[in-house]
Amino acid sequence: MIIKTFRGQIADGGQDIIVLHTNNGSTGYRINKFQCIPAAPGSATDVEAVMKIYKVPQTAVDATVDFSDQTLLGCLYFQDEATQHNPTSVDVIFDTEKFNQDLYLTYESISGGQSMNYYIELEQFKLDPTENMVATLKDIRNITAPG
Repeated sequence: MIIKTFRGQIADGGQDIIVLHTNNGSTGYRINKFQCIPAAPGSATDVEAVMKIYKVPQTAVDATVDFSDQTLLGCLYFQDEATQHNPTSVDVIFDTEKFNQDLYLTYESISGGQSMNYYIELEQFKLDPTENMVATLKDIRNITAPG
């Protein structure tokens, strides 16, 4: 099993692209891990935020999570209260769907407004011709589907 890792920092209201596409689409991926940490952990400010991973670029970044959206691959809800008696909470949910195209990561701060660091671990594997066709057709449908 090959693991690819991606990390970065994204500003409030921002969107990052993780470039994965290949010319022939024969390389597939699946999300293995999705984590985050604020740019200033332990600060005197409450932090509440949502990060999401999509299969297509987003025209608007928000904190709304809609699991009926077939382009949403994963989401992360982060909470950290400034008071010491309330520990940090992170809820992460992601799909195990295979994909072979780029990912789009969005971040919206509900409170705190600071940038957020992310870490994404993807399992990489070779797609057989049928899996390649299915993944590519799903991506084409997601790109051309009316929003």
